[in-house]
Amino acid sequence: MEAIKTLKYARRFYSQKELAEYLGVCPRTVGRMESGQTEVRRAYHVAICELLRHGHSNGRGEDQFTFIDLFAGIGGLRLAFESAGGKCVFTSEWDKYAAKTYQVNFADDHEIAGDITKVPVEAIPDHDILVAGFPCQPFSIAGVSKKNALNRPHGFRDRTQGTLFFDVARIIEAKRPKAFLLENVKNLRSHDRGRTFEIIMATLEDELGYKVSYRVLDAKPFVPQHRERIVIVGARDGVAFDFDDIDIPDGKPPCLADILHPENGREPAEPPYTEGPKAKVANKYILTDHLWRYLQDYARKHRERGNGFGFGLVGPDDVARTLSARYYKDGSEILVRRPSGNPRRLTPRECARLMGFPDSFQIPVSDTQAYKQFGNSVAVPVFSAVAKEMARQIIGLEDHIPPNEMLQEVG
Repeated sequence: MEAIKTLKYARRFYSQKELAEYLGVCPRTVGRMESGQTEVRRAYHVAICELLRHGHSNGRGEDQFTFIDLFAGIGGLRLAFESAGGKCVFTSEWDKYAAKTYQVNFADDHEIAGDITKVPVEAIPDHDILVAGFPCQPFSIAGVSKKNALNRPHGFRDRTQGTLFFDVARIIEAKRPKAFLLENVKNLRSHDRGRTFEIIMATLEDELGYKVSYRVLDAKPFVPQHRERIVIVGARDGVAFDFDDIDIPDGKPPCLADILHPENGREPAEPPYTEGPKAKVANKYILTDHLWRYLQDYARKHRERGNGFGFGLVGPDDVARTLSARYYKDGSEILVRRPSGNPRRLTPRECARLMGFPDSFQIPVSDTQAYKQFGNSVAVPVFSAVAKEMARQIIGLEDHIPPNEMLQEVG
């Protein structure tokens, strides 16, 4: 079972064809192993583990392009771009708890810069790709005509000053990377009646001169979570990024059984999340009678008013709602059904899995901070697929998985 679980995790980052070429088998064999029809031989299991370790440390083979990680959070986008062969040369994250998690998981030759608004562009290394999950702050286009008349600065310096997007724009202007990837909530397009997105696109295309494509991507084909995010990709020199080439899994989507603690001894206990010989989920994640009664009453009240507010009760065969940064409050959007008694929250480790982070990812912070961090992060496999295509289409790298001598050593 552990070998199949590892294979399924690897499929979030690599297609059947890629894994087949890596293992020296046909794609159909990978499919049979994934479905349990064919045993995952020990040699294959070891090889896949090595590939995942290699891919999450310094990419596929040697580093093939450089990138910077702005508004980095806990490093979800970094994992994605490293899996495509990138080397991170600069990181910025202002939240001290997120920075702590980031530092524990990435051994860097550079320090994490804090508030990006205080970092001069001269302190930022040259790079091939700028990566940023920038927060959405209010924009305003009022007063531009008046400032024109007064001969004051305009363009993105005027319209985006005071927003964090301004700092993304000033770095792009100064460093002229080959490409950038920006990530935000789906509703960025409709924020302020569409004016925010209009300013962003005008800045990136008309003023900075990049060819920009965007698409709303759902994480559901990659992880058992309905999570829509807008992905904006820009390329220099007139290159147009084609989202249609992204390798999106088209088989049976994952379900929560893939990320939930099995609670039967198949995985070792991980205190404080699981405990005992069967690695049962700790009791602290089970809702109290008071909280469970409150959530049911709250949902009932809103149903009677014709509203859709309420909790999301799920089981192993289901797909979760979007994990949010407020999950630490009551866990109401994703409550796990239990055979008896009150439902429970996801553990932070299950949240990490739900976002596509490997089990080797360390969680050095409190549960409250961990829930906030994973709720604010990205679904890693989604952006791994995007990063791989950016490396191919824009940087000019062909797909490359290093040959694996371990097959001969173990097989």
